[in-house]
Amino acid sequence: MSTASPSPQADGPAGAQDAPVLRRATASDVPAIVGMLADDHLGALRETPDEPAAYLAAFERIAADPNQHLMVAELDGRTVGTLQLTVIPGLSRQGASRALIEAVRVHADVRAGGLGTRMFEWCVEEARRLGCSVLQLTSDATRIDAHRFYERLGFEASHLGFKMLL
Repeated sequence: MSTASPSPQADGPAGAQDAPVLRRATASDVPAIVGMLADDHLGALRETPDEPAAYLAAFERIAADPNQHLMVAELDGRTVGTLQLTVIPGLSRQGASRALIEAVRVHADVRAGGLGTRMFEWCVEEARRLGCSVLQLTSDATRIDAHRFYERLGFEASHLGFKMLL
């Protein structure tokens, strides 16, 4: 997969996209991203794709923050994957930054084709490029297939996560 580091860049001759391209999301990608977020048993309960205003406002906040990297995978002009990589500066680990992967989705009709792996490879490379010493993610406890995927990529289940809805 061709990739773009944090700013969008052209990838080959115009119209020559036989492999997915990972690029920064734009406001026009928001409906496709929200559609992918809503396309599973958990997202269907918490996403409202028919109410775009909140998502567009959130996109503007993300786009304005240099520590946020909202990415989409595009194949033949269609948005087929998304993820958000967040850089978190910290004091622990001798002042190290860490990167957090969130909201990873691959469109249902292109799953199992290697796109998710390529998206995670980009995350590893980008986190290193940005000087992060840890790359982490959280995953809902019910996503057993996703957990096996993360472990195949070299992630280990090292912590127990907690959350509080506000």
